[in-house]
Amino acid sequence: MFDLDLWREIFQSINKNRTRSLLSGFTVAFAIMLFTILFGVINGLKNSFSEAFVDDANNAIFIWSGKTSKANKGLQTGREIIFKNEDYEYLKTEFEDKVEYITARVYKNVEASFRNEKNNYTLRAVHPDHQYLERTIMQEGRYINQRDIDHKTKVVVIGRLVEEDLFLTTTPLGKYINLSGIQYKVVGVFSDDGGDNEERMIYMPVSTAQQVYGNNDHLDQINLTYQPTMSYSEAIDFGLDIERKMKHRFSVAKSDQRAIRVFNMASQTKSVNQMMTALGFIVIIVGLGTLIAGIVGISNIMIFVVKERTKEIGIRKALGSKPVSIVRMILLESILVTALSGYVGLLIGTGILEWATPVLEDNFIKDPGVSMTLVVGATFTLIIAGSLAGYLPAKRASRIKPIVALRAD
Repeated sequence: MFDLDLWREIFQSINKNRTRSLLSGFTVAFAIMLFTILFGVINGLKNSFSEAFVDDANNAIFIWSGKTSKANKGLQTGREIIFKNEDYEYLKTEFEDKVEYITARVYKNVEASFRNEKNNYTLRAVHPDHQYLERTIMQEGRYINQRDIDHKTKVVVIGRLVEEDLFLTTTPLGKYINLSGIQYKVVGVFSDDGGDNEERMIYMPVSTAQQVYGNNDHLDQINLTYQPTMSYSEAIDFGLDIERKMKHRFSVAKSDQRAIRVFNMASQTKSVNQMMTALGFIVIIVGLGTLIAGIVGISNIMIFVVKERTKEIGIRKALGSKPVSIVRMILLESILVTALSGYVGLLIGTGILEWATPVLEDNFIKDPGVSMTLVVGATFTLIIAGSLAGYLPAKRASRIKPIVALRAD
């Protein structure tokens, strides 16, 4: 294989038959380029859907209250539904075997200040389980704990960007931050993959917020995660069961879609997975079709190449070349052209993806790219196909008697 004279002959043959070599190379390069682009786009779609839910648990269920849009059991329309602590406890105990984590939320807008720095932020009052629903990443200190809930302690956990805004020259841990005129001790700093808005949040115990901001037990929202062992169908049924029981609890009509709203990530995830499976299937079919077209193209060209070189093969045999050396020369030429063309197709495909990335990201396709293993595998498939296409006629031609080969047209 590493015979210098052999490789010199191969390159001379390629140079002598430039048109044929270019046609062979174009077929392979185009197939690999199209293959790369197709799978890059589908991977970009997968990245977009994954990033859209990166900061929330995949098995989360969100429950909001609103106003009734239909009269029911003698109760008028427009009635405001208000969740309370007892509703949180009801869900926690009623579905204890199906709930993994559960938390309530109370929202407030506050002005936060530390020394000479101040800014406005969204405050979320939560239970300790909220850390796992939101996938909060603690960078320093700790999160809200059950003792904070029980004793209504005036502590807060601030986002990374809140720290950057207010604590310019000192660490926030153990310091007191002023929220709309009330001092709270900072016990933790967190980061969140959800982006800047999530990292400009401030968390405090829900019981503390209820006492300070309203002196009541009202809740704005209740969130929970179902047990990960549930299938999508079981999780969807679980979400419907929650909605049904909560509507019954508040005497809300079954068809009322505004009074109590339940968003189940299982439904969203199932739909996304189904769509991605369908897209993946389509791309695989198109990709395989592209590869098959490339295989047919390179095969036809290699058959023509061997036929075209029948006289050359006859001369080589007349001069004493062994059949195996003739076959090896044709195969190595086929492999070289296919491998180089596949690499060129890969470079062009990845170059197009990088060039089009800004446009694709504006159209919900995030970080389009393709696995090198996949593309290399596709290239090897074409190399094997080209080798087989060249081997069979080359083997047949190498067995022809020199005098017959020299007479071939």
